[in-house]
Amino acid sequence: MSRVRALWRHPIKGHGRETLDTVSLTEGQTMPWDRRWAVSHEAARLDDCGWAPSVNFSRGSKVASLMAISARSDEAGGTVTLRHPDLPDLTFDPDRDHRAFLEWVRPIMPSDRAQSFAIHRVEGRGMTDTDYPSVSLINLASNADLSRRAKVEVSPVRWRCNIHVDGFAPWQEFEWIGRVLRLGTAEITVREPILRCLATTANPESGERDVDTLKALNTHFGHQDFGVYAEVTRSGRIAVGDPVEVH
Repeated sequence: MSRVRALWRHPIKGHGRETLDTVSLTEGQTMPWDRRWAVSHEAARLDDCGWAPSVNFSRGSKVASLMAISARSDEAGGTVTLRHPDLPDLTFDPDRDHRAFLEWVRPIMPSDRAQSFAIHRVEGRGMTDTDYPSVSLINLASNADLSRRAKVEVSPVRWRCNIHVDGFAPWQEFEWIGRVLRLGTAEITVREPILRCLATTANPESGERDVDTLKALNTHFGHQDFGVYAEVTRSGRIAVGDPVEVH
């Protein structure tokens, strides 16, 4: 049977991941506390419209070392704890402690890149890569197939997706565009494949670029797509181990 095998969220876009056992999704919204904040850089061009494209923010496609950050959120206290193998742990409130974060992350930011400048939050939605509130999903069978073809173990964490599922044929997820998936008591409608960037070439443990995932996708499949974006179209709760149904 097809099932949910992992749930992940990324409280600060491009700066840390945390695993969950269960999560409640709300129609029309991102996963709670996923990409709740984003870190703009010195060259960002932001206005008051709220959501902004990823080019305005510090992220793993430009700074590989950011991919090694893990996170733990305290929703009640409003804080996030960040960990990186080359830095001391940092617990801070992203709405208040911009300076503490900027000082913490500076040692792993390349000097020839635009430096991180400020933390942003848009009320009511996460700063996803899509201009609509989305959740992201990968098929673990596709990840295993890519690993086999590339002859290297590709961690599914590299893809920074919210939901990991198994029990499907490799690459079957691309047939789900426009279809509804029921996971636990929630439903999501799949909208589009995810075009991948250099962030996925970095090792999520070390932050070093060590697997050319983009070359592997292009060589073996003729594209750079991996995983799919979806919208929550029915509110509900998902837990690891829940069945997945495609309608």
